[in-house]
Amino acid sequence: MKPVRFPWLVLLVVTRTAAALAQAPPEPLTLSDAIRLAIERNPEVLVANEQLQELKGRITEVRAEAFPQVNLQGFGLRLRDPSILNSASFDKLPEEFRSALVPKAANLFDVGLTVKQPLYTAGKIGTAIKLALEGQREKEAALEAVRQRVAFKVFQAFQDLLLAQANLDVVRETYRQREKHLEQVRNRFSLGVATEIDVLRSQVNLANTEPERIRAENSVRLARSVLNNLIVVDLDAPTTVVGKLDYVPWTAPQAQSLAANALEVRPEVMVARRLLDEARLLRSLAHAENKLSVDMEGRYGYNVRNPRNMFHQDFTRWNVTVNFRLPFWDGGRKAGQIVQAEARLRAAEQNLAQLTNNVKLEIKAAVDDLQSSSQAIAAARLNVVQAEKVLEMMQANYQYGAATTLDVFDSQTALTVARNAVIGATYQYEMAKGRVRLAAGMPMLDGEGKR
Repeated sequence: MKPVRFPWLVLLVVTRTAAALAQAPPEPLTLSDAIRLAIERNPEVLVANEQLQELKGRITEVRAEAFPQVNLQGFGLRLRDPSILNSASFDKLPEEFRSALVPKAANLFDVGLTVKQPLYTAGKIGTAIKLALEGQREKEAALEAVRQRVAFKVFQAFQDLLLAQANLDVVRETYRQREKHLEQVRNRFSLGVATEIDVLRSQVNLANTEPERIRAENSVRLARSVLNNLIVVDLDAPTTVVGKLDYVPWTAPQAQSLAANALEVRPEVMVARRLLDEARLLRSLAHAENKLSVDMEGRYGYNVRNPRNMFHQDFTRWNVTVNFRLPFWDGGRKAGQIVQAEARLRAAEQNLAQLTNNVKLEIKAAVDDLQSSSQAIAAARLNVVQAEKVLEMMQANYQYGAATTLDVFDSQTALTVARNAVIGATYQYEMAKGRVRLAAGMPMLDGEGKR
């Protein structure tokens, strides 16, 4: 089969995308809103949908092969034909007869209906229709696969934005702590119980927070642009999102149950099965090429010299022809097609088997990540509690001269690391939830139904 190209899709997708870019997202944007906008506007989804519509047109075209093809044909001709004068026996005709045979120009008009109908094709037309229908089901499954992939991309971009915002909050909180500590050091320096070195260290420590803040703000802008790109709005649009990066426990079904569900509903698996069915039909079609085919052609119309005689019964012209075709010898071309069809069928079987194993492996890995991330969150939260307590103690000790500025700095750094660990583990947990849902063919959100 020739590769299918979609050059006309480019203009359609670009037009729709440009129109969507002019639309601002609702404020504030929830995750479900972001997924909905992406599915409505994202070029990946639009292209997959247009490919499906094109295939539906192909099905209509294939079905037409089983119905009569009716055409109205005609022509008008003015002709002078001297072929009788060039006959080898013309000179043997009597002189008076030869002198009467003078070619003259004449008109000829013909109009009529032609009908062509396949009578027997050894199942080729029926198989072609089934093949087109399987292709439609494959494209429908492929469209759903694209929707799920886009939904996961939006889910990941949304979580990335929440992660960047959470990291920025930690940097700002660290800045406030160091600013407060600098004020405390200055007060102690004014009282003569702290050294100028302590003041300088505190100022440097506070100044070192500024590059971290700039990087965190840049990460927020980049994450927002990625999300804007997926929902097809201007990259610099000031999109705001609802929610924050929180740990929401989710009890996932057993991996075996998830795998069984995935093999039933996951669109990639459905695409592989449709491709296998198509390979079987292509094999049947290749075998049918060697069989008898019969069709009928008929014509009814009028053939006249004078247009005034058109549609007169005496000038009616009609014919009916039954044609048959039985391949006898083609130099092995049909045999080569059968070999190719058999190879495609075996390859489709292997692809389905490989995809089945990959799905099971993806689910196992995602479930393991979900469990490990949950345990990491518990440990990280405990570390935050302990780090907060240590910082509080060090600040109190410093106030009374029982701790140094470096002790406070170390405590602040330890608390920042602990908070970032909680944020990172929470992000990994949410992403593991998304990967489990994607691998199992489940909706990305609990309340998300069939789109």
